[in-house]
Amino acid sequence: MGNILYILGSVGVVSLISFVGALTLSFHEDRLARIVFMLVAVATGALLGDAFFHLIPEAYEKIQNPETISFLIIFGILVFFMLEKVLRWHHHHDDVSHKSDREDPKYLGRLILISDWLHNFIDGVVIGASYFISKEVGLATTLAVLLHEIPQEIGDFGVLIHSGYRVRQALWFNFLSALTAFGGAILVISLGSFPKYILDGVIPFAAGTFIYIASSDLVPELHKQSGKKFGTVFKELIGICVGVLVMYTLLFLE
Repeated sequence: MGNILYILGSVGVVSLISFVGALTLSFHEDRLARIVFMLVAVATGALLGDAFFHLIPEAYEKIQNPETISFLIIFGILVFFMLEKVLRWHHHHDDVSHKSDREDPKYLGRLILISDWLHNFIDGVVIGASYFISKEVGLATTLAVLLHEIPQEIGDFGVLIHSGYRVRQALWFNFLSALTAFGGAILVISLGSFPKYILDGVIPFAAGTFIYIASSDLVPELHKQSGKKFGTVFKELIGICVGVLVMYTLLFLE
């Protein structure tokens, strides 16, 4: 019973990090619009840093066959390629004005929310499984996930705003996405553990999805904005580097 309370409490704390975007509620609309693209840049760096510094190295620790890891990364990329196609088709079908994706990138917000769903579900599984090892390991894992989530949630919030969500909508949908961590934790509790081979396989798959979203969706969004001034390009490059460096620094804190 003690483990269950610790697991659910830890997952609850991690889920509340999704409200970190509330810090922007005091910003004037014009000021928020100016920093949105910087948040998208930070999200790009955070996703790439997460994939290359955290998920892929962890996959190599857990899976002995490098070809299997490569296959699962590519599989994650292809699955989200098809998912984006479906979202685009659905978006164009529903949009009677038939705006181009360049004018109306709402599908991008949905893609981010779906990737967050997967990521948060994995977080819930990892936190739950770590408490079955020991309370100390569980607390350390929760702290690592907290540090890991803060920059990513800030970046994701910026992407949702850029995709056309209002601030309160972005906060609400981000929170609903975070709640999937409870699904992962409850699954572990109900099983008493989690099949190791499934969790190990999900890690490189998630890395593939992060690489796809950062490279195929977020970077093109930055190109739309930064084609005008070199100063804008430089600022966005700094934003990407900040996201990458934060994820790299977390290696030492974790």
